[in-house]
Amino acid sequence: MQTFGIFTKNIGHDYLTKQYIYIQENDETITSSDLEIKLKKKSKNVLGTIFLFNPSITPIGFNMDSSLEEQGYESYDKFAELEFDRNCILFASAIKDGYRGKLLEIRYLYNYNYENIEPTPIMEEFDADLDRFTSGQLTRYDKFLNYQDYTNLSLNGKFVFFASGNKYDRHHKAIIDYARSLSSAVQKLGKELIFMYDKNYNEQESKEVAYFLPILAHGKLRDIRANAFKKSFSTNPPTIQRLG
Repeated sequence: MQTFGIFTKNIGHDYLTKQYIYIQENDETITSSDLEIKLKKKSKNVLGTIFLFNPSITPIGFNMDSSLEEQGYESYDKFAELEFDRNCILFASAIKDGYRGKLLEIRYLYNYNYENIEPTPIMEEFDADLDRFTSGQLTRYDKFLNYQDYTNLSLNGKFVFFASGNKYDRHHKAIIDYARSLSSAVQKLGKELIFMYDKNYNEQESKEVAYFLPILAHGKLRDIRANAFKKSFSTNPPTIQRLG
């Protein structure tokens, strides 16, 4: 598997505005130019989308210790091959037969490239931004680079796998509304909505309240989540998984 992305900088912030993973046919590798050729026929080559929380990933040869600009990165606004993060390591082990030779798009609730973003004051700033998202008011983080426009959402492929989170601070009402609006927008597009959930909500309730378990976890949940994700992607399209 390979993964590629486009980073855009704005007022000292790095945003990962596009990301794709390529599931190789055999042992071949593709370049950024090859990717762009495949993206000219998205309806043929992009099978679906995986939604995560936020990125903490870098181009090959760079790290998360400082901004890409401080490290001398010169390929902003262009596709570059990325290092594997923990999500990509799981993708590579789970997404194989039925997806070979094709692309999956990776999207995020928030495109700000920042490690361990929860819990930090940044979430308070996101909530304030989202409270004014549709009002035309200025936002702390770039409105178009950081957030998904759920009022005009466009996705390729037949399915969307949501692994964007299941725990929301009850005080972050705008964040909760944002997550639920994205879930609703995907369903209105007619995409198959795929996710993992547990006994706290049933399948329909999970869709309504945007209760989508992350694929990564710690402790005893680590293998449970990873194995459920692998089981989901053992078919194309993937399937909804109930845990516990």
